[in-house]
Amino acid sequence: MQRVDIRPLKQKMRAEIKEWRRAMPEGQKKRADRKILERLVCLREYARCHTLLAYVSLPIEVDTVRLIERALADGKRVAVPKCIEGSHEMAFYYITGMDDLSPQTFGVLEPIPGQCEPVTRYEGSICIVPALAYDRLGFRLGYGAGYYDRFLSRYPHPKIGVTYAHNLCKGLWHGRYDIAVDLVVTESRLCVCNASPRWAKPKKSG
Repeated sequence: MQRVDIRPLKQKMRAEIKEWRRAMPEGQKKRADRKILERLVCLREYARCHTLLAYVSLPIEVDTVRLIERALADGKRVAVPKCIEGSHEMAFYYITGMDDLSPQTFGVLEPIPGQCEPVTRYEGSICIVPALAYDRLGFRLGYGAGYYDRFLSRYPHPKIGVTYAHNLCKGLWHGRYDIAVDLVVTESRLCVCNASPRWAKPKKSG
């Protein structure tokens, strides 16, 4: 049976999602970002973690700046990734605020190495994973560079995807080496993906 090259299909889907996100009204995006943040910080796994690994969002992505600020205010350590030059690998560095960041690869804000401490142990952490789209099994459509794919293959702790409900699909292409997240948070639902319901329980109020 002839194998189909799915790369053009992925590129087409990436372009369509980016166009949809750019056309998203500002008010709608802010409301969705706020609801995603509210759902995320109510997770028991967020309450229990000592360290939050978070990407620094671009304008078309789910806002993580408020999440970073909230986690720091909650007394958690926060680490964000820096791409390693000449490779498709990345390393996480602790930050104490947005002043520890400067524009680097692809215009993304990254930690300033001489100013920030590298993360060497990941126990007690959760990782917020960026993507253009997720499916209900937790597989993701990323940007195609492979940075998070490589990191997640070595990361055994809770992995949480955030995306807009419009970008949560029934199914996405994935291979045997793709790593699914355990949980996807949108503005309208919480999707448990990897048969890990203990990670998806909201903390009790009061």
